[in-house]
Amino acid sequence: MELKPQDLLVLLKVAAHPPRRWTYAALGEALAMSASEVHGSVKRAVASGLAVALSRGEWSPIRPSLLEFVLHGVRYIWPATPGPVKRGVPTSFGTDPLAKRLTTVPGEAPVWAHPAGRAKGPTLSPLYRTAPHAALADPALHRLLALLDALRTGRARERAMAAKLMETELMKFHSEDVDAS
Repeated sequence: MELKPQDLLVLLKVAAHPPRRWTYAALGEALAMSASEVHGSVKRAVASGLAVALSRGEWSPIRPSLLEFVLHGVRYIWPATPGPVKRGVPTSFGTDPLAKRLTTVPGEAPVWAHPAGRAKGPTLSPLYRTAPHAALADPALHRLLALLDALRTGRARERAMAAKLMETELMKFHSEDVDAS
């Protein structure tokens, strides 16, 4: 089974929060996806070794594997495509946690084109079409997606900072997850 970008969106949504039982319907609603799309994403994540099936309908991301994939594979599999300047939702170094660590020129930080966006900058293709909508509703997910975009597109300094922050973010609930080894 080949991974799809929405699979990573599902994994990051679950990883952004303390371990809890998510239904496919609840995840689908939170990510503007159908329950069947989420179910397919979970099946592919388990098959690829990025998640583990725990019991009937329950699963958990394998955070160390997810971190390795995010740090070393995503930018090559799903590179972000830059686009024209538009209004949108800040991403990468244009929002926290990188925005408070880097100084940028106004209008330089990338955005996902979105009608509810309040920033203007060069557009960046989101990981998945519903990612901006999901990020607006979930600050923790927005942080992870912004760091992911910095890893997908940033210069060496931005990628190095994003890698450290991504590790901190993804691993903060690791001890609370079920041991997948």
